[in-house]
Amino acid sequence: MEQNRRIVFMGTPDFAVATLNALVADGSEVCAVVTAPDRPAGRGRQLRASAVKERAIELGLPILQPEKLKDPAFIAALEALDAALYVVVAFRMLPEVVWTKPALGTVNLHGSLLPAYRGAAPINWAVINGETRTGVTTFLIQHEIDTGDLLLQAELPIGADDTAGNVHDRLMTIGAGLMVRTVHGLFDGSLRGTPQVIDPNAPPPIAPKLNNANMHVTFDRPAARVHDHVRGLSPYPGAWCVSMDANGGTTHLKLLRTALTERSVSQAPGTLVVEGERLFATCNDCMIEILELQAEGRKRMLAAEFLRGTRHVEGSTLS
Repeated sequence: MEQNRRIVFMGTPDFAVATLNALVADGSEVCAVVTAPDRPAGRGRQLRASAVKERAIELGLPILQPEKLKDPAFIAALEALDAALYVVVAFRMLPEVVWTKPALGTVNLHGSLLPAYRGAAPINWAVINGETRTGVTTFLIQHEIDTGDLLLQAELPIGADDTAGNVHDRLMTIGAGLMVRTVHGLFDGSLRGTPQVIDPNAPPPIAPKLNNANMHVTFDRPAARVHDHVRGLSPYPGAWCVSMDANGGTTHLKLLRTALTERSVSQAPGTLVVEGERLFATCNDCMIEILELQAEGRKRMLAAEFLRGTRHVEGSTLS
């Protein structure tokens, strides 16, 4: 009897599109795509399809967009597809009734070297924490999020000035190839899961969801940590702070690109220093140069452009 090699692919953003493309190009039998419902977006609040849906349309693949993953109609549609494997990349948390359905299980692609950086934002936190390497992992989904048996991993170095954005793009490509290898290994029986092992005396770092509190950048710490915080949230959603000038006026800022310097400091941490068209902020050990930023209600801009259009910058404080 011919082996069932049908795959249901589940994903939503651009990060998932690369894997969908790789599976199709490899000749995998993707029988349907599951993605998020269309959502209002932009100033006009027009309904917008996910990146995965747009690509699935181009590929001529059947599309499912359930609002609720336990919806009986959605479960029945999955059963009718009779897929042997579900492949998940950047999608919602699946209920057990879904991930246990295929004979070979449900495999997920995660943007870290598990068990490090379990959670919603692994790429951001690896950069924020100043890691020099990260990677991608394929694993079989189990009850606890990101805890399933490991299948394959691939490493990626993180440079001192890499941002979450360019690490994301490289991992997206590496992850797509890793998933193709994983699918082959599961179908031919050469790949078996390995339980994740955690040392209770040295628990791995985690990757919680980004929020207003952990995106707030402060300057009463070493410049290297500030630099890591900024690049770990660049280009999106952006590390934020508030600038207060000598007159008490405040401006909300997003810092999008910085550079480390060896300039000594005498002012309190968070003081802005202007030298011509260059902008610096003091940290507790040295200055950091602000290269690119965005003031509330304005576009993203280089520091020189910001300085030309903003008064009372020198001596303002960031908090």
